[in-house]
Amino acid sequence: MWFPLPQETLSLNDMTPNSLFDQCLSVITDNLDSISIPNPTTRSRVLRRNVVLPAQICDKFLEAYQKKYRLNDSIAHIFRDRESTRLTIVKLEHATITDKGLRYLLAHRPLQVELVHCDCISEAAVGIIAAYNQNLVRLKFGPLNFTSNSRGVVDNHIRMNIIKRDLMQLTLKIDNSMTIPVLRLKPLNNITFLNLSKLPEVFSSLQMRIETVKFLILHNVPLTPNNMKWILQVSDNIKLLDISQENETQGTVENATSVLHELATRLPKLQYLDISGTNLAGTGQGQSMIATVDGGKVEVKTDIPGLISRATNPLEFLGLYGTHHGACQRHDIPASLISGDANEKQILTAAWAAIDYPVILSKVLSDLYYFFRFENITNVGAALSVVLLCLKKFPLETQIQISGSAIIYYIVKGNQKGNIGLNLKRRIITLLLDSMETHITDHTLMRNGCLALCQFRIPEDVLFEYDRIVQILLDVSEDSHYTFVQRIAIYLLNSLACQVDGQQKLFLGDRGAITRMLHVIALRVDRRQCDDVMEVAWSTMWNVTDETPINCQRFLDNHGMTYFLACLRWFRGNFELVRNMMGLLGNVAEVASLRPKLMRPVIIMAFYNLLNSVADGIEVSYNAAGVIAHIASDGPEAWTIREPSRTAVLNRMSAAIHRWDRKAERNINYRSFHPILNLLNARHTPECQQWAVWALANLTTVYPEKYCKLLEREGGIEMLKQLLHPNYSLYNSLFGSIKRLVTIVISNCENFSNEEVPPDQMDH
Repeated sequence: MWFPLPQETLSLNDMTPNSLFDQCLSVITDNLDSISIPNPTTRSRVLRRNVVLPAQICDKFLEAYQKKYRLNDSIAHIFRDRESTRLTIVKLEHATITDKGLRYLLAHRPLQVELVHCDCISEAAVGIIAAYNQNLVRLKFGPLNFTSNSRGVVDNHIRMNIIKRDLMQLTLKIDNSMTIPVLRLKPLNNITFLNLSKLPEVFSSLQMRIETVKFLILHNVPLTPNNMKWILQVSDNIKLLDISQENETQGTVENATSVLHELATRLPKLQYLDISGTNLAGTGQGQSMIATVDGGKVEVKTDIPGLISRATNPLEFLGLYGTHHGACQRHDIPASLISGDANEKQILTAAWAAIDYPVILSKVLSDLYYFFRFENITNVGAALSVVLLCLKKFPLETQIQISGSAIIYYIVKGNQKGNIGLNLKRRIITLLLDSMETHITDHTLMRNGCLALCQFRIPEDVLFEYDRIVQILLDVSEDSHYTFVQRIAIYLLNSLACQVDGQQKLFLGDRGAITRMLHVIALRVDRRQCDDVMEVAWSTMWNVTDETPINCQRFLDNHGMTYFLACLRWFRGNFELVRNMMGLLGNVAEVASLRPKLMRPVIIMAFYNLLNSVADGIEVSYNAAGVIAHIASDGPEAWTIREPSRTAVLNRMSAAIHRWDRKAERNINYRSFHPILNLLNARHTPECQQWAVWALANLTTVYPEKYCKLLEREGGIEMLKQLLHPNYSLYNSLFGSIKRLVTIVISNCENFSNEEVPPDQMDH
């Protein structure tokens, strides 16, 4: 339980950039060579000479590093140099550090130490803490789940040595009974905050008063008579008491109302009380009493009988989540802030109150999810704040990750979607990917994650995590048992392959995008199943091979043409599929070294037949002609097959071009015209030039704002003007058709340029 309950609310549209200090730390964590040198022999890092890091930087560096990575011995070794580095705070959670690395850090004798879920340290870590606890005032350690051994008794005595007399805050997370004697007979003179959650028997471990304790956390400590007796006698200064329970049986006590009444009356300074999961709130039968208020006698009531004494002096916080008999639903509750499941505010309060308790938190997030699904959440910022913290704190808790990712989906698709700022958006995406990466085999979580990612702008919003998201989606796309998740993953991969540069397309290929998509296609070909997953798989390969020869090579090397021909045979009537396949083959045909592999009768005949296709407008015929134009541009000697003949194929291609509507809108995206412009040099085959100039005429007519600039930037206008030379007509049988198309292209670009010039700058 946090104190005070933060009730944090994120500003969704906060565009404030990170401070320069934080940005510098982020750069250092991603570029460790800037401050350290790797030692390949010891697999550790050494601080660079002349680099000095004061405590303000060292403490923040550890914090920044853990936001992105898990701290290990290699990083800890940087701090072995205690003359050039200084640590005052060592807070580690889910770190992979061992006892050796821990010693490097604690040798700085920090003021505050937190070791939470550091599963690679052994029981010797307790002795390390004891050796360097001279300055320690705050300690958080656990879970204590070391394996028992023959030295168990000795180890328990060692544990007592980590507790200093002047320690102010102590949290011991306990998972087994071996640690029961930890605090016995150990005086704690200055401690104000004591957290012994899950300690089986606090009474036998701490048979003494601790007058200085103000905040006492005993979550999931059994409410036995002895334990309750100790709570009442430990201190009169208790301001916060948490005795919440995960187990309903463990939270059931006899004479519940009397027990609660005794707590309320014998702890006069109590302001924060959490009895979630217990029966202490009673059955709901209200009580009333006559009290003096402002000098007058009035009747006061409460529906929590054990708190009748607080009816005129309400608690600041009362935890009622999961209490027996639905206590949080009652009306007269003597508390300003209540955790429960009765409404949005209670649920959000319950989430903050249980922020360290994963069992309860998973139930609270499930309740919050149902509110998002069926109710109207008013404080989206508060909900997002606590959900993101939960995802960060409990990466291995599957149910928390499932509920959290589902809530995020509803947030990022809701009416606040457009208000989410860049920094917050990146934080959401990173935590979603962390969750998906950790639980890659959990189909519910992968579905939630993929659906949430679909709500962002792809690829723009995720480019900063491009490598990671690609790998996750490729892994998911292989799972053919859950086609819904597979469908979304392949859809996202296709979006990630579109409108990115060549380096990212190379990365997709290097990570196996081509082989994964062909595997997806192969399974469907075997089942004679043509669905949208197959269509998008071909579209993904179309995007991945765009101007990326190595990926085109991978397509051919992995029997891509076999699947192309099989899909043509079985699914020729699916025009979307055929268009996507032809677009991909167009990319392959643009690679000169790969064109000989397409020179097979069965393949050329397939393209020859598709020239007459009227499917999907002109797209299939256009792409088939593009493939043939590139193959034919290698010259007559490169046509090594007898049937179909080169002449017959080129004649059919030219006839098809004449039929196409130059003003037809297109479902295509060119990032460069270089492959098309190269065809203008094929003077030996005017049909190749005809296809190229028709493509340019169509694109500059329908989309002048995009393609006129691109054509001019790549020198295409000058190349086109060369085709208008008078001598050119002497050896070009299609000169008339080509000339008309060239004139159209040049006119389109000139008209567009004139429209862009402001009127007062035009020549008159």
